[in-house]
Amino acid sequence: MKPGNHHAGIGVLVVAALLVCGVGCTVGPGYQRATAPVPAAWKGEGPWQTAAPKDAIPKGAWWQIFHDEELDRLEQELLQANQSFEAARNRLLQARSQARISSAAYFPAVSVDLGGQREEFSSKRPFSGGELPPFTQNNFTVPFSVSYELDLFGRVRRNLEAANASLQGSAADLENVRLVLTAELAADYFNLRELDRESGVVRQSVEIQQKGLDLVNHRHEGGVANGLEVAQQAALLDSTATQLQLVLQQRAQYEHAIAVLTGKSASAFTLVEAPFDANPPAIPTGIPSEILERRPDVATSERQMAFENAQVGLATAAFYPHITLAGGGGWQSRDIATLITAPSAFWSLGGDLLQPIFNGGRNRANLALTRAAYEESVANYRQAVLVAFQQVEDGLSGLALLNQAAKTQQAAVADSRRALDIANNRYVGGATTYLDVITAQSTLLANERLATQLLGQQMVTSVYLVKALGGAWDASEIQREHVRPALVQAVQQ
Repeated sequence: MKPGNHHAGIGVLVVAALLVCGVGCTVGPGYQRATAPVPAAWKGEGPWQTAAPKDAIPKGAWWQIFHDEELDRLEQELLQANQSFEAARNRLLQARSQARISSAAYFPAVSVDLGGQREEFSSKRPFSGGELPPFTQNNFTVPFSVSYELDLFGRVRRNLEAANASLQGSAADLENVRLVLTAELAADYFNLRELDRESGVVRQSVEIQQKGLDLVNHRHEGGVANGLEVAQQAALLDSTATQLQLVLQQRAQYEHAIAVLTGKSASAFTLVEAPFDANPPAIPTGIPSEILERRPDVATSERQMAFENAQVGLATAAFYPHITLAGGGGWQSRDIATLITAPSAFWSLGGDLLQPIFNGGRNRANLALTRAAYEESVANYRQAVLVAFQQVEDGLSGLALLNQAAKTQQAAVADSRRALDIANNRYVGGATTYLDVITAQSTLLANERLATQLLGQQMVTSVYLVKALGGAWDASEIQREHVRPALVQAVQQ
């Protein structure tokens, strides 16, 4: 056989294999997304008017809806340096490579094994029929081999289908990690800023109470106030100073958490105190059915269903024949000068069909296993959808109630300030004891702290509502994560 004919024979084998694969069928169930209960409208209502188009959640940077430059800077640092996010990025790269490995089965595996040796044969070699003189000879070989699995029943296609579903699930998981981490940072940031404001409230109370102690001391020295009043005011001042230290201790913990989220050592990170006077933004909630496309964790669960469905197909394909075509050829000669010549050529073509008959029920059990795994993924998907709706409703009702609480608490603060003014005037006028002033000071501090805490809760709840809505993400973004066989792979290692 001429070398050209040898190559042509292998080429025909490859083309025939691809044609046969193209007309093959894919056994097992086709994938359809499982249904999940979806309400027609949200039960809760936010405390805001409908968001205008300019209030839409920014694509890829949902935190910009809060219009806080410091938060924007910290979020960018998180995306560049957070190690959990970096790990998720590398998991996506692993899944992409795994899908490419699966697509390699669409093409023949071709190998060559060049060899050369020089050997001497003994004069007493067996089967020589007597003593013969020793001789030395060369042996040069250039063998090729080709193998290809005919995908008549879709085993190769199911493998790639499963790998692509896993790849898209990893892409959705990366977006979920991004959403979780950025939401955690935003929540920590607003908690820290609330504590900045709360520490200012407590410091102001310390100043007021210090002036009160100075007043009582002065009156005590003049014989107007008694020692009990001095002790009571001093105790209140010391207690408030203690509260300030506890507030600062909580702030330090949030500062340390933000350091880790942005990829920095807590020991080398400082966030300077700043005024905090924010308002919850208008958040466009859309309709409930959009959650199925906007939540990356729901998308991860949906892609897991697709993966498990492909596994059912693979388990079904195990009941059908496994056909492999193989070919080989090359040149062999004692003289390297005549190696690449027609008389030195050799070749072979063949095939192998493996049909399972009895294997102790292994295939049947594996099919039952994959079907159960698929049903589990359906249940997990439906649960993820229910949790998503719950979290949105929690955010909507939470913000509505917090808004009402904040309004009544502002009124309580105003009432407490008026009560303190009255108590001070009555005490100075001798109409009451200093206990009324102490009580009024304590009430004002408690109400001012609660008002500040409610503002912080409103901002944090807004963050978690945006997170529950999926930020500005959309499931269509993972569709580009799809590996398809490319002809160039036929000549790649």
